[in-house]
Amino acid sequence: MRFIDNFLDRITMYRLVLYYLIALLFNAAVLSLFGILSFSVFSIIFSVAILVTVSWITNKIFAKIFNAPTNVESVYISALILTLIITPSQSIQGAAYLGLAGVLAMASKYILAINKKHIFNPVAIAVFLTAVGTNQFASWWVGSFAMIPLTILGGFLILKKVQKVNLAFSFLATTLFVIITFAIFNGSNLLAILNQALLHSALLFFAFVMLIEPSTTPPTKGLQVWYGIMVGLLFSPQVHFGSLYFTPEMALLTGNIFSYIVSPKQKLILFLKEKIQIAPDIFDFVFTPKKKLSFVPGQYAEWTFEHSRTDSRGNRRYFTIASSPTENDLRFGLKFYAQGSSFKNALVNIKPNTPVVASQLAGDFTLPKDPKQKLVFIAGGIGITPFRSIIKYLIDVHEKRDIVLLYSDKQVSEIVYKDVFDQAQMELGIKTIYALTSENLLPQGWLGKVGRIDGEMIRGEIPDFQERMFYLSGPHSMVNAFEKTLLDMGIFKSKIKTDFFPGYA
Repeated sequence: MRFIDNFLDRITMYRLVLYYLIALLFNAAVLSLFGILSFSVFSIIFSVAILVTVSWITNKIFAKIFNAPTNVESVYISALILTLIITPSQSIQGAAYLGLAGVLAMASKYILAINKKHIFNPVAIAVFLTAVGTNQFASWWVGSFAMIPLTILGGFLILKKVQKVNLAFSFLATTLFVIITFAIFNGSNLLAILNQALLHSALLFFAFVMLIEPSTTPPTKGLQVWYGIMVGLLFSPQVHFGSLYFTPEMALLTGNIFSYIVSPKQKLILFLKEKIQIAPDIFDFVFTPKKKLSFVPGQYAEWTFEHSRTDSRGNRRYFTIASSPTENDLRFGLKFYAQGSSFKNALVNIKPNTPVVASQLAGDFTLPKDPKQKLVFIAGGIGITPFRSIIKYLIDVHEKRDIVLLYSDKQVSEIVYKDVFDQAQMELGIKTIYALTSENLLPQGWLGKVGRIDGEMIRGEIPDFQERMFYLSGPHSMVNAFEKTLLDMGIFKSKIKTDFFPGYA
């Protein structure tokens, strides 16, 4: 599992999905060579070529028309998903159908959008519109039995990466519950029906790839569960309204409407105001948006930054917002490493007035509704950013909460946002405990803690720790270590919240 975690930490969500789709198509090509799938390997290659080419050209054209930043990964992902659900073909008619689907998928991102935020899953809307216009339907051939092992293996990695198990589970549980209920009521062969649903349909691929697409899913886990239940009900073939039977894409599009209603509606193009070095290798990037972004302290957003020579990690990242909703400026803090990605290398050299796109606001790493709930914030390194957002918000609205912040860094020069935490201690009584892990780099007269934050330190500084809820933020390995420490101390998992955002930072 550690090997898997290390692999997932080093790859973006989008790149993982792209590699997964390529692996599925390669697997399909091999199966076709051996006659296990009913179409030829050449038809698969032909379909990929048509869809990738048409999608890339269409996206370029619409991006130019709408003066919008482009992301080539999303183009390839949409094109490959379409390849996996539309039956491969080498005919002129088949090429026209594929080309139309590619055009509609890309165009929908720009045309079927409000405030620059697209409403529908581009693949689902493309398949739906082509069915309405041409009466040709997607076969969802990726659900073939021979494709299931790789579908499950890759799906496990994707769910682990994006941490949307609750969403996928609520969808699958709802769909299977409906299928089982109807089978029992109708006296059908239950095992045969379950075998068909799980091993001979696109149910799992739909859950692992289509359902969890971040742009069109709700922002919080609770809403995602309801989203999964809604789509699961409509996905079930037994559910219909008179003569109207829902196809998979229709079920997803209906869920997309619900998601849009309950999700933030903004996608902002921001221009850099200033870049502030707040530690030797940490910078704050500050933007002044023309329109205020409505968010809850502790949430994260997806940031898209176009740059040349993009490496395998792409031009999109998820960063926690470090500013408070009460501030006029929008900021995020980043730590830079010697061998960083092309994204970070370009970002550290960004010039004022350079555009960056902020979208897909999400996250549950927010304050509990009960203001009397005692809290402990534990941060490692740049994981301090959500706590800066939350605590600055509490200062500005003059809201007192019983909070203890444990902040771990290697050396004192890496401590950031100390002015905010000092102000919170004076005005709100929020206690901050600093812990330095590099004993050979301690400054003279250091009065804080020395060593890693462990159970002994927590017990000594927070005697009533059993009454508190814990918030953990920092590098993945550090968060896992903190969580294990708390569980060993007898803290229930339900009282531990971890900051998570998909994608490589």
